[in-house]
Amino acid sequence: MRADVVTIFPAYLEPLGLSLVGRARERGTLDVRTHDLRTWTSDVHRTVDDAPYGGGPGMVMRPEPWDAALTEITSSNPGARPWVIVPTPAGAPFTQRHAERLAQQPWLVFCCGRYEGIDARVVETWADDEISIGDYVLAGGEVATLVILEAVARLLPGVLGNSDSAAQDSFSDGLLEAPVYTRPPVWKGAEVPAVLRSGDHGAVRRWRRSESLRRTLRHRPDLLAAAELSAEDHAILESAARESAARESAARESATQEAGAGPEAG
Repeated sequence: MRADVVTIFPAYLEPLGLSLVGRARERGTLDVRTHDLRTWTSDVHRTVDDAPYGGGPGMVMRPEPWDAALTEITSSNPGARPWVIVPTPAGAPFTQRHAERLAQQPWLVFCCGRYEGIDARVVETWADDEISIGDYVLAGGEVATLVILEAVARLLPGVLGNSDSAAQDSFSDGLLEAPVYTRPPVWKGAEVPAVLRSGDHGAVRRWRRSESLRRTLRHRPDLLAAAELSAEDHAILESAARESAARESAARESATQEAGAGPEAG
């Protein structure tokens, strides 16, 4: 896969030379090319922004350098058309499914906006995807690009040391991943669950599925509506819900008793 990143802060993308993405680049699995948007400016000040029409705070990135940059970059590989991505809080939420779709693309181009964003005409003309990594606002699109590229790169063939790792990730089956453990078997009095040390692979799979369901119910119950669940899965969730309700009831009763005890009369 080839990935081009256009930014006014190329140094921001230096982490792409580290860890999994860095190793994928060294092996030639991923070809990342970073471009300084100011290369395509035409004035002595290398201006990339201007005041917004209609008034308001901040500045907006001008269309001319963006159009020149994208025209040159996308024409550098005749006969091929990249998938152009604009990271923006106004975009569609980024998910594991989205990462899987992007991993099928041979060529991605990321447009890292700054200030109040990129002139909407550029986005309308060039963007195939507008992606948000969360309901918050960053100073620019570079961090979001790092997030998206790492999520995509680890899905490319040969990037992960064990190909089963991606299949067991959180969200790969619509649920959160079960807790994971390693040596030592006992740490600060806490033991690794016995089933994980039993050597019974069937029991381990059942435990992981159960814990995955319980963790999803606890932290991301919204995911359960779209997950493919068996009758056994539903039974696990019902049991987990009853246990949670019992714990909450016990906690409320304990709090009520403590509040009602008060200081002893003298």
